[in-house]
Amino acid sequence: MTALTDPLAEGAVQAVLAAGKLLTDPTAVQSIRSKGETDYVTNVDVAVQAFLRERLAALAPDVQFMAEERDNSALDLTRPCWILDPVDGTTNLIHQFQHSAISLALAEGGQIIFGVVYNPYTEECFAACRGGGAFRNGVSIQVSAVSRLADSLLSTGTVPGRRDLADTAFRQMRALYDRCQDVRRTGCASLELCDVACGRLEGYVELVLQPWDYAAGMLIVAEAGGQVTALGGAPLSLAAGGPLLASNGRLRGALQTILKE
Repeated sequence: MTALTDPLAEGAVQAVLAAGKLLTDPTAVQSIRSKGETDYVTNVDVAVQAFLRERLAALAPDVQFMAEERDNSALDLTRPCWILDPVDGTTNLIHQFQHSAISLALAEGGQIIFGVVYNPYTEECFAACRGGGAFRNGVSIQVSAVSRLADSLLSTGTVPGRRDLADTAFRQMRALYDRCQDVRRTGCASLELCDVACGRLEGYVELVLQPWDYAAGMLIVAEAGGQVTALGGAPLSLAAGGPLLASNGRLRGALQTILKE
């Protein structure tokens, strides 16, 4: 399914594929709890996280577990750690928009060494091991070769949980829109990163993300030949979230110039 040879990575992928069945039932969402403005957790988020925590503990009992729906303050990121977003795109799930994913990464020594992102609605499984390339359903993928911003398709976020940043986000979106072919917004960061990795998008910008949103996707993009950094080019943190710029590499400089305006 993934063209991965590491047994732990393959075991993790199989667990994620199994968990995907918990998302696709149209009656799956039975309870919704608000964690903040436009930030929700459903019974599906909780069920997927519990399922994968059990499966991953059986695969690797000594590996720590970071996930969106738990307290991660005691983690030591110098030691091996799973990083899970059980449902990336919870708002999409609530509205049956059918564009949500499970995102799982494995970090070691503060570096992502494995990542998998699974869209159970399309049955697309994106995966990568550091140094081994990136794959979609077992087939190697690469970022696009587009080198002119005018020929690019980009994606941006709208920071629904931080309405105080909305003016900045929409100014950036307009600035990008004026220079590219068009802009997309799908509400699932991990899948937008995978869209960059497989050449559907040339770039993706988001002002507020958490490590579980991008941990797997940034490795998949890097192994596909692209780049994922903070807006100014600094490495992304696994301990705290922040803004993100993903690109096919060829357009990174042009995108950074626009975002600085």
